[in-house]
Amino acid sequence: MGSRGIRAALAGLALAAAVSVTACGGGQAPAGSGGVSGEVTVFAAASLTEAFTKIGKDFEAAHPGTKVTFNFAGSSALATQITQGAPADVFAAASPATVKTVVDAGDAAGTPVVFVRNQLVIAVPKGNPKGIATLGNLSRDDLKVAVCAEQVPCGAAAKKALDAAGVEVTPVTLEQDVKAALSKVKLGEVDAALVYRTDAKAAAADVDGVEFPESAGAINDYPVVALKDAPNKAGAEAFLAYLQSSPAKAVLTAAGFQTP
Repeated sequence: MGSRGIRAALAGLALAAAVSVTACGGGQAPAGSGGVSGEVTVFAAASLTEAFTKIGKDFEAAHPGTKVTFNFAGSSALATQITQGAPADVFAAASPATVKTVVDAGDAAGTPVVFVRNQLVIAVPKGNPKGIATLGNLSRDDLKVAVCAEQVPCGAAAKKALDAAGVEVTPVTLEQDVKAALSKVKLGEVDAALVYRTDAKAAAADVDGVEFPESAGAINDYPVVALKDAPNKAGAEAFLAYLQSSPAKAVLTAAGFQTP
């Protein structure tokens, strides 16, 4: 086994032990149409969790005999896993910079394509008890604020918006993905968090999303690309094609994403 094969095997074992993987679909099924069958492994930004889970089930229905397995996490962590040899078919990230890491390492097949865009809101507990109305409010001394770490796409977008507005915020926590930042609000550990609009919408039973105009200057493009060493190359291409379909776009739009 070559060095890359060893790295891939080790990364696969580590991933199984340490990373939470969400699988859509059941067991064995008849071979799919168009030569597409088997497991399709998609590494995707945490903010895509709800939309991609639905899209994965729809993809399986459209391609009997396939099973879509997702690894949802922060985009930068996923890029690191891929460049270290973790086996995957598709990478969908929350920023071009994280996909560029994979492209520069020679692990991408083809050119990444932007399939959706997302922007920030201020997530606050239901009813907005602290009366947060603007981005500038986050600098108040009486507030505990969570943001994503700067190397994570949601953190980079938050920094861009705050810098553009001239707002200084001292967060009480820096999270490694947007779902972790949002959970701090849901658990009552912070008064506000800068998260994506889609995440606030998905958690609407627990939080409110406060829109702010500066978010329009920090919109994140979400690129997707098939991976060079994809175990299921036909499945990867079929999944990319399905993302461009009307049913998939409808799911993404309903989740709050903007489609190009």
